[in-house]
Amino acid sequence: MTTTPATGPRRPGPADAHRSGPSDPRRSGPADLRLVGPALAAWGGAALALGGTGAGTAVAVVLCVVLAAGLLFRPAAGGAGPGLPGRRKPGARRRNGTARAAVLLCAAAGAATAGLHTAELRRGPLPGLAGEFARVTVELTLASDPRLLRPRVRGARLGPGSVVMNAEADRVMARDGAVTRVRSPVLVMVPAGPGARDWLRLLPTTRLRLSGRLAPPRDRADPFAAVLRADEAAPRVLARPTAVQRAAGALRAGLRTATDRLAPDARALLPGLVVGDTSRVPPDLQQAFEATDLTHLLAVSGSNLTIVLILLIGPPGRASLAERGGLAPRLGIPLRATALLGGVLTLAFVLVCRPEPSVLRAAACGLITLLAIGTGRRRSLLPALAGAVLLLVLYDPWLARSYGFLLSVLATGALLTLAPVWAAALRRRGVPGRLAEALAAAAAAQAVCAPVVAVFAARVSLVAIPCNLVAELAVAPATVLGFAVLALAPVAIPAARLLAECAGLPAGWIAAVARTGAALPGAELDWPGGWGGGLLLAVLTGAAVLLVRLLRHQPWAAGLGAALLLLAVARPAPLTRLVTGWPPPGWVFAMCDVGQGDATVLAAGAGTGVVVDAGPEPQAVDRCLRDLGVSRVPLLLLTHFHADHVAGLPGVLRGRSVGAIQTTGLQDPPGQAGFVRRTAAGAGIPLLPAVPGERRRLGPLHWRVLWPGPPTGLPPEGPNDASVTLLVRTGGGLTLLLPGDLEPPAQRALLRAHPELPPVDVLKVAHHGSAYQDPALLDRLRPRLALVSAGRDNPYGHPSPRTLTTLRATGAAVLRTDRNGPIAVTGPPTRLRAHPRTAG
Repeated sequence: MTTTPATGPRRPGPADAHRSGPSDPRRSGPADLRLVGPALAAWGGAALALGGTGAGTAVAVVLCVVLAAGLLFRPAAGGAGPGLPGRRKPGARRRNGTARAAVLLCAAAGAATAGLHTAELRRGPLPGLAGEFARVTVELTLASDPRLLRPRVRGARLGPGSVVMNAEADRVMARDGAVTRVRSPVLVMVPAGPGARDWLRLLPTTRLRLSGRLAPPRDRADPFAAVLRADEAAPRVLARPTAVQRAAGALRAGLRTATDRLAPDARALLPGLVVGDTSRVPPDLQQAFEATDLTHLLAVSGSNLTIVLILLIGPPGRASLAERGGLAPRLGIPLRATALLGGVLTLAFVLVCRPEPSVLRAAACGLITLLAIGTGRRRSLLPALAGAVLLLVLYDPWLARSYGFLLSVLATGALLTLAPVWAAALRRRGVPGRLAEALAAAAAAQAVCAPVVAVFAARVSLVAIPCNLVAELAVAPATVLGFAVLALAPVAIPAARLLAECAGLPAGWIAAVARTGAALPGAELDWPGGWGGGLLLAVLTGAAVLLVRLLRHQPWAAGLGAALLLLAVARPAPLTRLVTGWPPPGWVFAMCDVGQGDATVLAAGAGTGVVVDAGPEPQAVDRCLRDLGVSRVPLLLLTHFHADHVAGLPGVLRGRSVGAIQTTGLQDPPGQAGFVRRTAAGAGIPLLPAVPGERRRLGPLHWRVLWPGPPTGLPPEGPNDASVTLLVRTGGGLTLLLPGDLEPPAQRALLRAHPELPPVDVLKVAHHGSAYQDPALLDRLRPRLALVSAGRDNPYGHPSPRTLTTLRATGAAVLRTDRNGPIAVTGPPTRLRAHPRTAG
């Protein structure tokens, strides 16, 4: 506000807004931080109280209130005149005391709210029944949409997937017939069997009756009183959802129907962009979005609503001007009515996208943008963000421990504070305005969010900023057209499908950006996980920002930094080998570090390798093959169908030419065998059985299939004993035995069937070095080098100390992936050497 001698204070007009609009951070005045302290205090108080005890929380709350009262009601110090230097005025001291008291009171409020919510969870019979793992029948109301948890590899088996739902239980019937009325949140888990689709169609506010076994939550800070593992194959519905939820569900179903005929990636991605529906996103696309830090596009975020609101009202900086943009002025809607219409759109957004915490965060971010649109002032955004954080944490204290909430707040705060300053600096150096704003926004969000991602993901994306910049070109068209499809589908599905074809183009562009970025050799960098790794990355990021400021007038420094980043992402093989020593020149065999599983590679020429087993997870084997420079796989051999050997199959196929897949004859376990057949058929790759006695030659390699099922041998008794076993000879004369997971009975039968079996140079130790080994076979083989593939801290105790002792007694040098990382073998027999990557 400005003053004139004649008229006193006057309100800023359009000319002032034009002269010092929000796009110029130098003229917007100092940031208003008054609400930041209270918001952070409430956040911290809630986070600490969720993991603490009730008594500790009560003591902390009382202490904060007492200290705040002392600050508010202490007598003002007198005797200091206003003109004395070095003395604060009483008014300033009083304001500082009030500010500190507000921080303490908000911390107390956050802790008290979290404590009360936690105490509410422990009321009633459910926590006690869960501690006894009791079987009960529960009547409950769904509080969220069902979501599908994909199956994970657990040892040799692929664990069953689950359908998970948040609900509120209101009646509990124990086995003795006692019925108790409760009001407790529960987490419902149902095995994802043939009836999974019936569960996934359920809507919030649906009432169900379920029977099953209760279990306590894994973490004290979980927002539910118990976990109910339901027995029902299909839901037993007591009451339909509300009319509002049915209408919202019909809109989402219409969007899915309208996108059914799109290309696979666009079909999977468009519902996620619009309403956060990721049920169609395949695991490989999900991993690509994670590798490029584009996962915020798969979740409902404030940017979705912001795009729609800006389409309605125009850029925030012009909202208070006569020539404001957007559709509203063109339709003759006044500014205040436009703001009201924006609020209605926000409410509809929450209903359609479901009022879950992530959606509430998105709505809060959208309302912040709406406030900016209504006022045209950037300075109102930071207090609004702090106020939204304060209210949301007090409303739902579990947000205080949500990584998603933290990332959302950090990204929004970076866009409001760092991005304008960085954009102005880029413009002063000649970068065009729009490009400067986009680059600054992507860099600011990545700088503050990357340390948090490193905490739980133990990785850093090196392609996040360029991928976000390129993908951003298509986000607004895909979102706007997607919302149009959502609105049009219930009325005219043919027209909605036609519009969906248009929306599919930018959605496909975003998916292509994610896949392309993730396919780059240096897309991700392994990083220490946990808060220690996050703090280390935060310190290094701050140092990098400071270094950029110091060298801002040195163009050579920017060029050098860009070149180094490009080299780190592209990782040209000669340079990578020079820097890391991996893979060593002339490697003939490599054992990948894929965790608790097997994946090995035999070199068959430049860029060519025979892969034996694929490990338990696609990303690990894909990364290993990329590091080895293998782009062509003439043959992929799967020794047997256990998940820790075949579940990573899509990772081998990703971006590579695969000639054929060879497998054992025993189709057990049938689920994993079916997975291999479907994956091979989908990729158009022939599936061949391994024939005992079969001999093959490929480039410098020659091998013979020794097992399973030789004519005089015993039939395999299980998947492990059906493992395809190869005796391999390389061009340099090295001999290797690759026995899969053979158990002692099959190992003895192998020795009887092949009494001529010679000693070998390299042995891939069977079954991850378990204690079940045949000493006679190890004594016959007498390997010079024994390699064990095992996962760090695996629950099976692999490799067994007894096996390691036996191997060393035969004269073998033993290396293991859980300690040495991936291992490569080089040289002819006279110069045999193992190269663990950790040594490089």
